[in-house]
Amino acid sequence: MVGEWERATVLELQKRGVILVEDGNHGEYRPRPNEFVTDGVAFIRAADIDNGQVVFDSASKINDIARQRITKGIGAPGDVLLSHKGTVGKVALVSDSAPAFVCSPQTTFWRTLNPAVFDRRYLHAFLRSPAFHRQLDTRAGETDMAPYVSLTSQRGLFVTLPPIRIQKAIGIILGALDDKIELNRRMNRTLEAMARAIFKSWFVDFDPVRAKAAVRREHPKWTDEKVSSAACPDLKPDLAALFPEAFVDSEQGGIPKGWRVIGLNETGTFLNGLALQKYPPGDGDSLPVIKIAQLRKGSTDGADKASGEIDSAYIVEDGDVLFSWSGSLECVLWTGGRGALNQHLFKVTSDRFSKWFYYLWIHEHLASFRHIAAGKATTMGHIQRHHLADAKVVVPPVPLLARADRLIGPLIDATVSRCLECQHLAGLRDALLPKLISGELGVPNAERIAGRVS
Repeated sequence: MVGEWERATVLELQKRGVILVEDGNHGEYRPRPNEFVTDGVAFIRAADIDNGQVVFDSASKINDIARQRITKGIGAPGDVLLSHKGTVGKVALVSDSAPAFVCSPQTTFWRTLNPAVFDRRYLHAFLRSPAFHRQLDTRAGETDMAPYVSLTSQRGLFVTLPPIRIQKAIGIILGALDDKIELNRRMNRTLEAMARAIFKSWFVDFDPVRAKAAVRREHPKWTDEKVSSAACPDLKPDLAALFPEAFVDSEQGGIPKGWRVIGLNETGTFLNGLALQKYPPGDGDSLPVIKIAQLRKGSTDGADKASGEIDSAYIVEDGDVLFSWSGSLECVLWTGGRGALNQHLFKVTSDRFSKWFYYLWIHEHLASFRHIAAGKATTMGHIQRHHLADAKVVVPPVPLLARADRLIGPLIDATVSRCLECQHLAGLRDALLPKLISGELGVPNAERIAGRVS
């Protein structure tokens, strides 16, 4: 029964050899600036924990000299990492295939030493539970510094330990949802990478046109069909035939014959949001306000509310393309739920081009837009509307656009669908987690609920 579940402090469990909780080295043992290298042992900070994962690829790396000097916080596969300084409360389960890493002074590893008493996936679940975070919150403000929960304070926190069979069941149920979410995210990265690769090859680098032009120069008497077959063996003949064999001069330099150049602003309507923070509170229906902060985290959790009548044009729905022209310039396929568009954000729509076309062209120009914004002598760098007109887009004839739409469109649409599924699965997981950890919901009932969704 729930009343019989053990409750003990981390320190008590550590003395019994059940768990080890340790953070990274401080002081003289920390890596020095000249010991950070391109290829080495990952040095995990709070910023390297994202969406419940440890992002090893972008983490800083240290050399062997620094690694040999470090005596604490040496991580291992299966550890659960917790950020405890600055940003308190990020949690991630380290995969079994993780590379070598050490914790920085901002992160702590929690390691189960006796799997017969403490299951690591249950530990991962427990550290994400509201009950645990309430404990963290009471400790995070104990100093006048930035939020910080010391190693000593962490070892004074309480952990609830159900019987191991229940721990394992909870870990499996929540872990299955986590695994499905992560699989969807990996699939989305693959699908968008495919869409971007096709788009860049066809409409930015003009690879099929260049290949056909090269074959035509070598074989001027070949038929168009033979040129297409030789130059574009990976494309179906009717698709390859839609690409021309020559270039013409334009304001953008050489572009495929029969194609045209327009400004990015002509691909659609770039609707700037409203100054919604000025809307008065009301008792009627309200919408969360989507600002740059919401755009970046992909969620309206904790957002301000806008009440009153809002023109439907300024209402954001899942699947809309949002582009922040100020501050952190980002372009996303929004999946954070219905909301109201705030100023500093464009909602981009078009009755001339498919969503993938203007979405990917915005991304093609993002680097130059960010460069422009970085050069502004204002607190928040930004671009202006004339920059949208200055950014050029090359448009192929309608038949090729239609064929590309059949190939690239479903890839982009699928990423939106999977993101929405991730939102649903995460909501279910977050609803089940506290009920399972507290014993309010029995494992069989949770299994039935998660099984139906999966």
